[in-house]
Amino acid sequence: MNQSPPIRNVALAFLAHPDDAEFLCAGTLLRLVEHDWEIHIATATAGDCGSITLPADQIAKVRRGEAATGARMLGATYHCLEESDVNVVFDKTANRKVIDLFRRIAPSLVFTHPRLDYMSDHEQVHQLARSAAFAYSIPNASPLPLLPGSTIPWLYYCDPIEGCDPYSGKVVRPTVHVNITQVMDRKSEILACHASQREWLRAHHGMDEYIESMKRHGAMRGHQVGIEYAESFLQHQGHPFPRSDILSELFGINYIQ
Repeated sequence: MNQSPPIRNVALAFLAHPDDAEFLCAGTLLRLVEHDWEIHIATATAGDCGSITLPADQIAKVRRGEAATGARMLGATYHCLEESDVNVVFDKTANRKVIDLFRRIAPSLVFTHPRLDYMSDHEQVHQLARSAAFAYSIPNASPLPLLPGSTIPWLYYCDPIEGCDPYSGKVVRPTVHVNITQVMDRKSEILACHASQREWLRAHHGMDEYIESMKRHGAMRGHQVGIEYAESFLQHQGHPFPRSDILSELFGINYIQ
């Protein structure tokens, strides 16, 4: 399916948890802002399991605030669907929420998790995003008004954690790289908004260097195409999604000089 330039320059990053967008695609979102795109970041959960010291309601409040602050710094609007960490499932209720979210935003470009990733929440959000991307522009799919320019969007999958298929251990081969070198400092500042997660990751994952780990991944992907930092994506090209590559059209085949 070839697609002409979108009527609505609206991008949505729909991911599982607060800070996922900052790790996985915030650099590309910043580049889209430079091209006058409207940006939305949505999470399935508020991150209610993201602490070993605070109860669920308190850490969720903290993380909603961190996510909203990061979105504002990026120039985006933040949305939360209020599902529960480690309990995200593809069911009728969640599917309804996500279709309605897409209906209100009417994105022409969507970023989400890959089909295979290190935890179930990510994989379930992948299914929810695919469903909503296909369905939201169908008139009878939601009782909400259908905005002008609503259409099946370009759909891109962010890297899995560490860039690897968790079942085979093989590095995923992306279809497009976006040069984020010039916005890496801003991406790092936005990720730093999620201060609560540095302690959580260090305690639960044995992982420190919250920002440095993000930079190392960007440097690994950048090295593959001869630049300093990149974010990499796999484009969904199945029927009836657009098969033209809007990221390459905006930023170059692999990267922008």
